Amino acid sequence: MKLGMIGLGRMGGNMARRLMAGGHEIVAYDRDQAAVDKLVADGATGASSLDDMRSRLGEQAIWWVMLPAGEITEQTVQAIADGGRAGDVVIDGGNSFYKDDIRRAKALREKDIDYVDVGTSGGVWGRERGYCMMIGGREEVLTRLDPIFETLAPGRGDIPRTPYDRPEADDWRAEKGFIHAGPAGSGHFVKMVHNGIEYGLMQAYAEGFDILKSKSSEHLPEDERFDLNLTDIAEVWRRGSVISSWLLDLTAIALAKDGMLEQFTGNVADSGEGQWTIDAAMEEKVPANVLTASLFARYRSRIEHTFGDKVLSAMRFGFGGHTEIPQ
Repeated sequence: MKLGMIGLGRMGGNMARRLMAGGHEIVAYDRDQAAVDKLVADGATGASSLDDMRSRLGEQAIWWVMLPAGEITEQTVQAIADGGRAGDVVIDGGNSFYKDDIRRAKALREKDIDYVDVGTSGGVWGRERGYCMMIGGREEVLTRLDPIFETLAPGRGDIPRTPYDRPEADDWRAEKGFIHAGPAGSGHFVKMVHNGIEYGLMQAYAEGFDILKSKSSEHLPEDERFDLNLTDIAEVWRRGSVISSWLLDLTAIALAKDGMLEQFTGNVADSGEGQWTIDAAMEEKVPANVLTASLFARYRSRIEHTFGDKVLSAMRFGFGGHTEIPQ
């Protein structure tokens, strides 16, 4: 299939390359011409503007917007819609707020343009491993787009099937690494909660490693101090432990490179989804003690830093290439 990819950063560029490797045709645009040139060298067709992209995509164009959430995505979606044609599809694969998706979908339907929100997880490893996707939009539109999503998704791979008979109502896509979550907005809502959970998981690892490191503290009685090898602990926990995970794998990699994580300050950023998740919990009157505490811990890290905060920064860099907030 042919589609336009707008935004060729860490995620967009690699997604485009995975799609091309799967036989799809990419028309690429980014404000950074160097990013376009690199993708053209890999087999894409370059576009110099959204209007140029429109001419290259033709009727019933598929536009994939892979830009930071906020004003730049809003402006881009609006610009596409202003010049769009009936039957076009606009996909937002970033981390937009789900209520913005609901509003945009209604506005675009008035122009007979479909809007699909794709919560995308996989980070900088996605080109190789595939991307887990949570998708909101009309079922008939997703059916048209399934070949694109199947190429991006990791597929069944070597993950054992869940040992029960899945009800027929369950989405066949789930075992391949993507789902139709529901109507417009639901994809980004599910991804938002995913990221809120991610905050909690990361905070648990960070606090645990902070406790391990601090066991050598001079504030403890001498015979109760342990000089523990955190690199070895992370490595052994990866093998048969009930807390093994990809986040732990990334922690082990970071500690193996630098046991004290000296390259990180522990000034941990948040990208918004954690706060949105807590906002949703408050709207729904659902307690979210762990997720709330993990978000507040990130706020606190910008005032004072712990070793655990460095572990958080190392994990964020490991899965997404995220850098810390400058001091």
